[in-house]
Amino acid sequence: MENTIILQGTTPEAIAKTVCDMFESRFEDLKKNLLNQTENDDLLTREQVLELLQINASTLWHWQNKGRITVHKFANKCYYKRSEIMASLITLKK
Repeated sequence: MENTIILQGTTPEAIAKTVCDMFESRFEDLKKNLLNQTENDDLLTREQVLELLQINASTLWHWQNKGRITVHKFANKCYYKRSEIMASLITLKK
């Protein structure tokens, strides 16, 4: 019985409730993180990216070729992940 922990004065029901509360808390945190991630991972079309960044098509093309922005292609259409676009933005120090 290597993995047995003996706690004096603690009932099995109290231990079970503590473990359930701990898992429920971790599950809620995981769920919030996944929801935030999926909200930011929606796919944008080329036109949506041009409008979002307020740039022209040639600038987007140059940024793709330089590797600043990642493009995902499916059925000869270009898509961009919003999270990747936002991550590529650089904060300037003043």
